[in-house]
Amino acid sequence: MTLSPMVHVWSAILFVAALAVIGEVMIASGMRQLGDLDDIRALHGLGGAIGAVLTNARFVIGALCMALNFFSMLFALSIANLSLAGPAIAALTYVGNAIAAKFFLREKVDRRRWLATMCVVAGVILLAR
Repeated sequence: MTLSPMVHVWSAILFVAALAVIGEVMIASGMRQLGDLDDIRALHGLGGAIGAVLTNARFVIGALCMALNFFSMLFALSIANLSLAGPAIAALTYVGNAIAAKFFLREKVDRRRWLATMCVVAGVILLAR
């Protein structure tokens, strides 16, 4: 049994979007862990601020996810039309970020942002047809 080409395309799109969301959440979490970089730089200089960022595990994992995201997007664009992959990846990343911000980063996501997220979901559904 072989999978249809669209299953491969959507699998690649979902993988790229998931890596983007994980990467962005991990970077945001790592930067919150560190605190204000201006304060770190004032105490330890620019090298200390850079060192603090590069030794933060969450930041490093997030950066690695973003690098993998980039190469995964290259693969997705090699098997999918840009007119589908570009907007679908962006939209799914937007939706994933809203959900992750609410549940993992404990951010307050107001009704207006949820409404905007639902509009994005509608757009992805229109793209998929």
